[in-house]
Formats: sequence, structure tokens, C-alpha cells
Amino acid sequence: LRPDIYYVAYQNLYANKGASTKGILDDTADGFSEEKIKKIIQSLKDGTYYPQPVRRMYIAKTNSKKMRPLGIPTFTDKLIQEAVRIILESIYEPVFEDVSHGFRPQRSCHTALKTIKREFGGARWFVEGDIKGCFDNIDHVTLIGFINLKIKD
Repeated sequence: LRPDIYYVAYQNLYANKGASTKGILDDTADGFSEEKIKKIIQSLKDGTYYPQPVRRMYIAKTNSKKMRPLGIPTFTDKLIQEAVRIILESIYEPVFEDVSHGFRPQRSCHTALKTIKREFGGARWFVEGDIKGCFDNIDHVTLIGFINLKIKD
């Protein structure tokens, strides 16, 4: 629970256009202080931190008339999530395969296509898919077990 990680997390979030988007509470990046971050860290240490419910919104899917749900967490929850992302990324990024492009820094579907072009000389066609409810159906017991292989905390 190093404070410097939370300050980096704050800077990352503050630079993001969604930093001023409110969750169910009125907290945003603008209302934060060093003291508030210290209180968050203390609540994590003493076990009194509980995430807040998210504010549910629906946004249009790209190239579709369908809407998808989007949960907007409070800024406090965003800060903690970003700190966890920083920690997990520092542990797992070095061991990920180079061929993995999803949800990784400086990688995207575009870098995946460039790799396919470079390694395979291109392709005649591609299949795009969407696994319905993928993130809603992740087995959290398996996920935590996998994380516990590298992180004993």
C-alpha cells in the first residue's frame, strides 16, 4: 500500500477525460487531496474500505444501434482500481506472450493486425467476434487462484 502508487494512479486518472465523470457520489478528481488519498490507504489497511455501487449508463455500441451497459464507479473506486492495475501490470506484463494484444499497454487490434501482416504476409479475411457477456461470466475463484500463484498478499 505504497502512497506513491496511489499518486501515480491519481495522475493517470486526472489526465483522463473521464476524471470528472461522477459515479453515484459527487467525488471527482478535482475534489481529491493528499489527505484523502492517505485516508483511502488507511481504510484499505484496516479493512474498512468497501467499494460503492456503480452508476449504470447505456452507451451505443460502435457501428451498431444496440446499447451496452457501462458502470461508472466513484472516483475513489477508480483510484483504487488504477492502483491495482499498476501493480498487476508490473507483475504480469513481463511474462505475457508477445502475441497477446488485448488490454495491454501500447497494444491493440491494430498492433495485432500489423503482427499478422509481418509474420504471415497478411491475410485474405478476418473474423470479428464478440463473446456475449464475457466479463460478466468470469470465474472469479479461478482468477483469484491464478493471481495467487504469483502474488501471496
